[in-house]
Amino acid sequence: MEVDTSAVCDVAKDTRVMSPELRCRSRNPAILGPAFTVRCREDFFAVARAIEAAAPGDVVVVDGGGRPTALAGELFARAAENRGLAGLIVDGGYRDLGYVATCELPVYSRHVTPMAGTTARPGALNEPVTCGGVTVRPGDLILADLDGIVVLDPAAAPAVLAAAAELKATEARALARLAEGGSLGDCLNVAEHAADLAAGRPSALRFTV
Repeated sequence: MEVDTSAVCDVAKDTRVMSPELRCRSRNPAILGPAFTVRCREDFFAVARAIEAAAPGDVVVVDGGGRPTALAGELFARAAENRGLAGLIVDGGYRDLGYVATCELPVYSRHVTPMAGTTARPGALNEPVTCGGVTVRPGDLILADLDGIVVLDPAAAPAVLAAAAELKATEARALARLAEGGSLGDCLNVAEHAADLAAGRPSALRFTV
């Protein structure tokens, strides 16, 4: 992963960003992969089905309605790791943090709770869902890190990621300048932008390195 969620959001302001209430519960926060979607309510059997059906590299994205019911735990995290999945994102509850907090598989959830749901309903797999307040379609690209979770249309993703990589290269030059003792004015058009705004001229803050 040469880019991060912040760079993606900087180059594409229409990026879908999941609610910050979905928090990383695992040791590793980094996710990059296509979405395998699940919709269920108070019943986690659909999540089990998804972990069995998803392909290696997929991200299981669970629309649990944001409810404080555990829809997965250690067993599902270990099974997802064994199948080579790229991560689990649950808009609902997760449990067994004693293990999950140490696991390599990225796991995000809205709640942590010991109370699990039922296993009586099949739920829905690979349909458009709502997770973290945004629409996620099967195959959408999921990118996550310590700053949050973003969702990209797969058709637009290559151009967005290329622009984000270019931005990261520019930021690296700015960081190098700051490491040498430079100021923000050495990296950004701070004075010019301030003057333009004061004069009512169109302007934008931009890198100058």
